[in-house]
Amino acid sequence: MSEKKRKLMTGAQKAKVALEAVKGTKTANEIAQEHGVHPTQVGLWKKALLENAGQLFETKRGPKAVDPQSDPERLYAKIGQLNMELDWLKKKSGINP
Repeated sequence: MSEKKRKLMTGAQKAKVALEAVKGTKTANEIAQEHGVHPTQVGLWKKALLENAGQLFETKRGPKAVDPQSDPERLYAKIGQLNMELDWLKKKSGINP
């Protein structure tokens, strides 16, 4: 008895299957057979696509990229660390007694 290995699909592949289902030119069974997935899965991907499609157009410029370098708390901590190091160096060198 041989076991069939589960087919892993990328998000782009799932979107392609869901878009075909939304178009309605083929039945879910035809799409499922063509792509090697179960018809129920085609229906679930179609439903997920329809439910989440509105989120693509909610923001005008898309989500803002989070720059880890601009985190204010991290920057203040770095400033504090550098001030302590500067004070220590001044003390050790005798510049500021």
